[in-house]
Amino acid sequence: MLKRNGFDDELNLTHLDANIDSNQNEISFKGAPETDGILASMMKGYSKVQIETPIRPFHESNLQKIVDNVDYGILRALQGTWVSYNHNGNGSRELIGSGIHTTIMPSPGTNAGTIPGKFSFECEEYIEKLTFDLVPGGVRNRGGANEQFCGAVKYEQSIKSVNAVPGESALKYTPIHEENGMYLWLSDIFNYAATEKTIEEDRGIHALEPNAPNRDLYKSGYQDETVFLIINDLGEKEYVTLENLKGRPYLSIVPAKELKPGAGQTGPYFIPDYSISRSGVIPHGSTITLLGDLTRGESGYLINTAPEFPEGNAAWEYDHLSISKTMGGAGASKKEPINLDEAPPAWVFEKLNKYNDPQENRIYTQRILAHPLYPYSVRPDLRLRDSLKGETIKNHVLIQMSSKNKTGAQGGILNVPFVNRFVTTVEMNMRMWIETVEENGKEILQLQYEQIIFFEFDFGDDGGTTSWPHIQVNTLRKIEDVSPEQRQLMEEQFPSSHKIESSASGCPYHKG
Repeated sequence: MLKRNGFDDELNLTHLDANIDSNQNEISFKGAPETDGILASMMKGYSKVQIETPIRPFHESNLQKIVDNVDYGILRALQGTWVSYNHNGNGSRELIGSGIHTTIMPSPGTNAGTIPGKFSFECEEYIEKLTFDLVPGGVRNRGGANEQFCGAVKYEQSIKSVNAVPGESALKYTPIHEENGMYLWLSDIFNYAATEKTIEEDRGIHALEPNAPNRDLYKSGYQDETVFLIINDLGEKEYVTLENLKGRPYLSIVPAKELKPGAGQTGPYFIPDYSISRSGVIPHGSTITLLGDLTRGESGYLINTAPEFPEGNAAWEYDHLSISKTMGGAGASKKEPINLDEAPPAWVFEKLNKYNDPQENRIYTQRILAHPLYPYSVRPDLRLRDSLKGETIKNHVLIQMSSKNKTGAQGGILNVPFVNRFVTTVEMNMRMWIETVEENGKEILQLQYEQIIFFEFDFGDDGGTTSWPHIQVNTLRKIEDVSPEQRQLMEEQFPSSHKIESSASGCPYHKG
C-alpha cells in the first residue's frame, strides 16, 4: 500500500522518525515542484507502507478533518469524462475506432458435454465514453482497532462497436458493453485504541457480582483482566494478573471478557496488500473485484518514458494473446514464435489438412490470424503501441490489477447461473497507463488500458479445460482534449444523461 507523507502534520499527529524517513526516501514517489507537470506534482509525497512505518492513532476529534482531506491518490487524475482518441500513429493504416476487442464465445449448437471446443470469434473496433466522479468524503471502514478511510471514484463505461457496411458510406455504431462500478484508493490506515468512553458506550456484559471468584483482581468491576493459575511460593494454587505473573509457569488461563483503555494499541496492525481496488457490474451477469497497485519502474513509480510494448518476435507472449496455450497456440511457441510485425505466415491462407497440420492447432485458430484487423486480432495491445507512435510522452504511471493473485489477498468474480453454466468467467487482469502527452506546447493526460477476461467453456480433445481470452484495449483522452470532430462524434453517439450528484458525506459516520 502507498501512503501520503505529511498528512500526520496536518492532523497534528506523531511526526515520522528520522530513521524511517531515510528508509522511505528510497521508495518514495519522487518529489517534484508544480512546474514539473501534472502527474509529477500529483504523485509527490507518497511512499510505500512497511512494517516499521508509524501508524497514526485515530481520534474522534479529528474525524471531520480526515473526511475533509480524503486521499484519492493517483485516481484523482481520472476525474472527468474520457472519450475515444483515434490516433493512428505514424502508420498509413486508417482505423475507424480507437479500441479493439476480441471475443470468443461457444459456437451455436454446442454445449459443454458434446463437441469439444468449437467456438465463434469476433474482433471489432470500438469507441467509448468513460466517466469518473470523485465521491466526496472519505469512505470509512471500521475494523475495531484498525480503521481505513478510502478515496472512492465512481465510473460509468459505454462502448459501441464500429463497422463499415458494404455499399453504405455511413459507419454502423452498435452498443456492445455497459458497465458501472467504483475504484477505491485503499489508503489512510489508523489505529483506534479503546478508550473509557468507547468501552462504556459499547458495554455488552454484566458487572461482576461482589462474591464472584477472584473479584479482587478486577479493579474496574468488570472481567477486563486475563488471569493465570499458578503455584505460589507457599505451594498453593492462586490466580494472578499478567502484571504479577512475572514469567512464572502457569497451569491455566481465564481470558478477559472486557477491554481496558488502550486495548488495541499494540496491534496487530493492518497493512493492505494493495493500494487500489476496482469493483464493477457487467450486464452479462458478472460482478468483478480486482486488486492491484502502481508498478514501480527503475527510478520510481513515476516512469519518465513512454510505455514499453514489444516488437517483432518478442510480441508472441501468451499472456497478451487472443490465442491461449490451451487453444493449441496456433502451432507456435516462445522458441518458435510468429512475428506479429510481419505478414501472417503462408499457412494462414492455405487449405489445411492432416499433412500440413497434423495436430489441428493451426486450423483451430487460423481465422484469428486471417482476420482483417491482424495483428490486433491476435495481440490487441499492439494497437496501443502503434497509437503512441508520433506522440511525445513525457512520463506515465502504470496500474496493474487482477481478480486472481499469486499470493495474499484475492479479488473475485461472481456470475449469474446462465453465465456460470455456459461461459464461466474465471479471471480478469487489467493494465492501465495514465500518460502525460506533450502536444502544441502544453501537457495533456491520456489513458490507455488493456483488460483480459478468461472464460472457460467446453473442453479440449484430451478432456482438459480450455481457457478463452476476451480482450479489450483502448486509448482515451478527456473530452475537452480531443478534436472538435471527435468530440462531436462522441456527443452524438453518447448523449449526456442527467446526473444525480452523489451525497456521500455521511459515509464516514455509518456504523455498519
